Amino acid sequence: MFLSMGWLAVSCQQDTTVTKPVLEKPSLKNSFKKDFLMGAAVNDGHINGTDTSSLKIIEREFNTITPENIMKWMYLHPQPDSFYFDMADKYVALGKKHDMHIVGHTLLWHSQIAPWMDEIKDPVEMAKQIENHINTIAGRYKGKIHTWDVLNEALNEDGSYRTSNFYNVMGESYIELAFRLAAAADPDAKLVYNDYNLWKPEKREGVIRLVKNLQSKGIKIDGIGMQAHYSLVGPEISDIENSIIAYAKLGMEVSMTELDVTALPNPWDLDGAAVKQNYEEYEGDPVMNPYPNGFPDSMQVKMADRYEDLFQLYLKYEKNIDRITFWGVSNGQSWLNGWPIKGRTNYPLFFNRKNKPQVAYERVMQLKEKKSKLEEAGK
Repeated sequence: MFLSMGWLAVSCQQDTTVTKPVLEKPSLKNSFKKDFLMGAAVNDGHINGTDTSSLKIIEREFNTITPENIMKWMYLHPQPDSFYFDMADKYVALGKKHDMHIVGHTLLWHSQIAPWMDEIKDPVEMAKQIENHINTIAGRYKGKIHTWDVLNEALNEDGSYRTSNFYNVMGESYIELAFRLAAAADPDAKLVYNDYNLWKPEKREGVIRLVKNLQSKGIKIDGIGMQAHYSLVGPEISDIENSIIAYAKLGMEVSMTELDVTALPNPWDLDGAAVKQNYEEYEGDPVMNPYPNGFPDSMQVKMADRYEDLFQLYLKYEKNIDRITFWGVSNGQSWLNGWPIKGRTNYPLFFNRKNKPQVAYERVMQLKEKKSKLEEAGK
């Protein structure tokens, strides 16, 4: 009887424990979770787990990833009957482990293609190989890859079709084929056309024609990827905005797919229009590599100003933007250290060579915090 009454006394005691809400740690993915996905392109060191310092940034800051190289044709499908899925499988596993939105980049691109594909001149054979490529890859990752960059850089700067081997052999029908095959291989995946300089009016019109052509034939296309390789001085925010508006009017989700802002001058700033892809004569020129030993505070502020302007625009159109993906994680890993001039020291991303946030990161986080407070006050 004593034990029974004791149990009753204990069971009737009121639980006065107060459960405090779990506060999310500040990060890009947490701060912008109501606006759009925040992501980064990942390289072999991230995928293999050898770059542990950068991996911590990826896990903490981002909720979507894109493979920088390993899913391009030359690596994934180097011979007609040979596919190498080891790295791609690890990439998908990395995204799944951290519950990320996983992007496949890219099913069709004229560059970084397997050399044997450029030797095909028969349209029937070309279509056969494209079908095998897309069915095999998109089929393997059905339900695992959430967005596909189906087609990459198929337009010239004037909006006309690029005369790649795909186009020379099949005409624009290869574009229709690629999107049809991707939709059939994985009906639930988002399908995207991805390209650079899509802020330019002429190229914008080319994208509009491409999308409308697919839509008129009932072919699925969900979004436009605007490669955001920008500089401190261009393009104008209004040009980017006009393209976001134009693509949204077509019913397209817009993504900023390869965001970085070069801190360095480019050869075309001196030469005019960029025609060449190789500028060896500028290698070692201190004018073209002004910050080899560090990024001055004054330039950190200019970089922060530029990123703040960009993110003000992105937040303005957050209902039309699906994701923002930086092209890399930290400055030391950026492709802009070696392009278009080799051996330079660039500072285009949010994290420096020691994986510490730059001023631009702090400014963008403050911008979002201010916006959130204003929205809360307006309720």
